[in-house]
Formats: sequence, C-alpha cells, structure tokens
Amino acid sequence: MNYARYLKELGRGAEGSRDLATEEARQLYGAMLDGGVPDLELGAIVVALRVKGERLDEMLGFMAAVRERTHRLRAPHGRPRPVVLPSYNGARKGANLTPLLALLLKRFGVPVLVHGLLEGYGRVTSGQVFRELGILPGTTLGQAQDALEEGGLAFVPLPILAPGLADLLALRARLGLRNSAHSLVKMLDPFPGNGVLMATATHPAFIDLMRDMLTVDGTRSLLFRGTEGEPFANPKRRPRLEYIHDGQCDTLFEAEHDSLQSLPHLPEGADVHATAEWTRQVLEGHLPLPLPIGNQLACSLYACGHAEDLNQAKAIVAVEGGCR
Repeated sequence: MNYARYLKELGRGAEGSRDLATEEARQLYGAMLDGGVPDLELGAIVVALRVKGERLDEMLGFMAAVRERTHRLRAPHGRPRPVVLPSYNGARKGANLTPLLALLLKRFGVPVLVHGLLEGYGRVTSGQVFRELGILPGTTLGQAQDALEEGGLAFVPLPILAPGLADLLALRARLGLRNSAHSLVKMLDPFPGNGVLMATATHPAFIDLMRDMLTVDGTRSLLFRGTEGEPFANPKRRPRLEYIHDGQCDTLFEAEHDSLQSLPHLPEGADVHATAEWTRQVLEGHLPLPLPIGNQLACSLYACGHAEDLNQAKAIVAVEGGCR
C-alpha cells in the first residue's frame, strides 16, 4: 500500500486536505489495525487526521474496518437485547457511575457488556470499581460469554475484543494526542445488529457525527453527552437522551436547563472505595437513585425490549428501580 499517497491527501492542513472515500478509509484503517503501517507513516497519518478532522464517509470506512476485526459475542438466548457500555474515560471530578448503571440493568434481567481499559492514568475506571465490588474482568472471550450467559454481566478489556484497536488507542502515550481510535471505541458493539449501544461524546460536533454514523449503519443505540466521557447520564442535570433505531432518531428526554432546586445525594469522594460503597447503598435501597440515571435506565429498558414503550419503562423504574 502506498502510504505517501494517503499522506499527500490527508496532510495538507485543515484547508487543503481531501477527505477519504469510505472504501479508501476502510482499506487504510484496516492496514493500521493489522499493524502493517510502519511507525513513521502511522504517526504521520494519525496526526494528519487529527489536524484535518474526520468526516462521515471516513469514519464509516474506519468503523467498517474495526468491525471486520472485532471478536463477536452471542446475545444470550431468550433475553432482552444486551446493552453495551463502552467505558474508556474514567472519572476524575465526580464518581464513576457506569458500574451502577450496569448492575441496575442486570437486576432487570438485561445482559450487560462493559468494555474498556484497566489502567485509568489518574482517573477511576469502571474496571477498578467493578473489582472493588467483587466483579473481575474477563480474560478470554469464553469467560466473557460465560459471564453473560450465567451472570448477566461481563467486563471485558479492549485487547480481548479488538486488539488492533487497543494498539491504536495506546498511541496516545507515545504521541501525546488522541486519535480516531478514541472515537471509534465508543461505537464498538460485539453484538452487531442485536445489541443496544450506549453512545456518548462530550463535544457537540462529535455527537452530531455519531448520530449520523449510527443512523446510517443502523446501530440501535442511546446517544447523549457522557459524564466526563463515561456512558452514564449526569446525575445532577440530565442530558438529552436520543434513541437511534431503524434509521431514525427519537428524542426520549430533553436536556434539563433549569436551575437546580436540589442536589442528589452523591458519593462524598470520587475514589474507588467511596464510589463502590455508594453504589452498594443505592443497589440495596438505602440511598435514592438520582433521577437522571433513572431516566437513562428507563430509556435502556425500552430500547432493549424489556418494556413495550417508554411509559411502561418509566413506571417499572419508578416502582422497582429505587428512583425517587
């Protein structure tokens, strides 16, 4: 493959560069995922894309290459659609409530797959909170499948699902910059066509791009602004929650903009121990579930088929989910 040709198109800056067509992008990213691009050219391509900015056709091509190389899991038979929680940012300012959402879904009989990183680089990861709660990461695909079938919840490190994507994600430590892999991993679903993806971003422009991508490729998903990049609704102020399915996008909850009348009861600290203990207290019914998390839980129950419509899902959460 002639990488100089790609670089001549991508590396002319934000004004002079050309976007790749979907098939070009698929071939190039496939080579990157397979480790076939020499380090010099790989670094140049990553930086050129960062400067130029990725567009819809390119990202669709990149995602196609990722899916071709992602190990698949089976959706448990006779259960609602599995919910997929990509957890890659970790939490620093507030508690990481991704494990709470996963355990609430599991309580309702919804299979849940959380995939992410073990190392938080100064942030509290979902894997760390799960470990504090006695839930260990799967080390093989077989373990992950068994955990889904038997326990209804699996946490799987990214290298188990998509080793090539994990390698590209790790380039940040060498280059000091995020790259396309940091966006693509948020849309990684090992149950293609059968799962419900929690799709989050922090920047409005990328939320728009994700909406277009997920609508075009038909991924059933809930799209919203993540909390510090994590796939749970801000417990203090609900973001807009959009349901993407069958080529369309429906807004299930609008974002809250009014001044807060009161603050929810949240962990006193964002450390692993405080987060895990607060999570236990909510699950045991000793503390109330923040309303925005309850709203997200209702959307999830509706999207995965546990409830027939959103109103029924909201009623289920109000009665059984501990949401006050």
